[in-house]
Amino acid sequence: MQARVFTVAFQGMQVRTVTVEVLMSSGLPAFTIVGLPDKSVAESRERVRAALTALGVGLPPKRITVNLAPADLPKEGAHYDLPIALGVLGAMGVLPPEELEEYLVLGELSLDGRCNAVSGVLPTAVEAVSQGKNLICPKMCGSEARWAGELEVLAPDHLLSLINHFKGSQVLSPPPEGDILSEPKYLDLADIKGQESAKRALEVAAAGGHNMLMSGPPGSGKSMLAARLPGILPPLDPEEALEVSMIASIAGEMKEGGLSRARPFRDPHHSTSVAALVGGGRRAKPGEVSLAHLGVLFLDELPEFNRQVLEALRQPVEIGRAVVARANAHVTYPARFQLIAAMNPCRCGHLDDAELACARAPKCALEYRNKISGPMLDRMDLFVDVPAVSAMDLTLPAPSENSDAVASRVARARTLQKERYRNLTDEPIRTNAEAEGQILEKVAVLDESGQRMMQDAIAKLKLSARGYHRVLKVARTLADLEGAETLGRNHVAEALGYRSALQGLRHREMA
Repeated sequence: MQARVFTVAFQGMQVRTVTVEVLMSSGLPAFTIVGLPDKSVAESRERVRAALTALGVGLPPKRITVNLAPADLPKEGAHYDLPIALGVLGAMGVLPPEELEEYLVLGELSLDGRCNAVSGVLPTAVEAVSQGKNLICPKMCGSEARWAGELEVLAPDHLLSLINHFKGSQVLSPPPEGDILSEPKYLDLADIKGQESAKRALEVAAAGGHNMLMSGPPGSGKSMLAARLPGILPPLDPEEALEVSMIASIAGEMKEGGLSRARPFRDPHHSTSVAALVGGGRRAKPGEVSLAHLGVLFLDELPEFNRQVLEALRQPVEIGRAVVARANAHVTYPARFQLIAAMNPCRCGHLDDAELACARAPKCALEYRNKISGPMLDRMDLFVDVPAVSAMDLTLPAPSENSDAVASRVARARTLQKERYRNLTDEPIRTNAEAEGQILEKVAVLDESGQRMMQDAIAKLKLSARGYHRVLKVARTLADLEGAETLGRNHVAEALGYRSALQGLRHREMA
């Protein structure tokens, strides 16, 4: 007897269909799984055997061969348990094999036959819709699968329930639709006293999706500012929410099958590894840069990160995706994130205060800043000096403008950008930070005074081609916040102000 069941393997965001072929033949009793399985897939044999025994279904004394095709594709994860079990039941004649072929199946089995949650259900459901198939997954993942669109989802909590459904003695109800998760309670910009220039830069960064580096002594409010950035960003639209949720599903971080419209905010510790930040590891999983897709990646204490880790960020920041190449895998994850970083001016943090600075100043500051390479700094759009807050500032009343007022301006600017690029190109450009080449030249048109200022700045600041384009992007965002069509002298001047501070930092490093 022979049966086929279809499941999937994941290569980055790509979902590959895997055919589970089960053959029962005469010979010495054996249960063999072939087709490049890893350790967790090979162990499915024991979980499937125990689950069937718990249901009172004994395996026949035959040679059972399970082939996972294509044979040269690595198979990883425990989600092969359920398709292998259904394939065995089909080959035994317990279930109708022809009906099983209408589904993509994934799920992990407990020893008593219960179906446990697995990762990657949402992208699998999307793939099932594209193939015109239906889906079988654990009950805990059923709501997640419903977001994929019109398809039949069977979500049993136990293998016996699924067997009874196919035999007609029980009908599995469709899983409930997942909820749109309520947005978290964001911290308010009104909590921060002083730092008006830093708040302005934060608004500009949010409006255009720009990268920003903040430098200041300990306790000046850098982390507070970064923590309030999610509160002024517009929510994800439905298409973006699905895109972000598919990455979370692959990583096993999708909670309760619900979609969130809040933009991701990831803040890894400075001890993180390259694989954890960019992606990789034995199974080439998505890293923090991909989990921050369409959101914010905040790196506090930037120079404390390993130099190799920071250099690995250069490609994802530039191209908006993380390419993980290994001997047995070559996968790509989306990584269009906004990089926000914070650092102290030196190791002790009090470079500009003679009473508190260490005895090695200013040499210690140069050594500390040199941990960040010039090419990495060149990818920053805005540099903001965050000075220490005086005791007088702390006694002032709370600012009258809160996050809601700033968020409304940011939302208007982002809506303007989205409509502009939608009319100009078919490429998925959402913000000014993503515009490149001819598209940028079309939208960032300087008036006469702005052109003169830009030409002078190129010579004086020795801007690279990347630096020049990043100034244009920031100036375009400043004009969008004002509702202006062309880039004037004031827009260019403010954009150059953020850039000249960064250029000064680089020159001090090379001194």
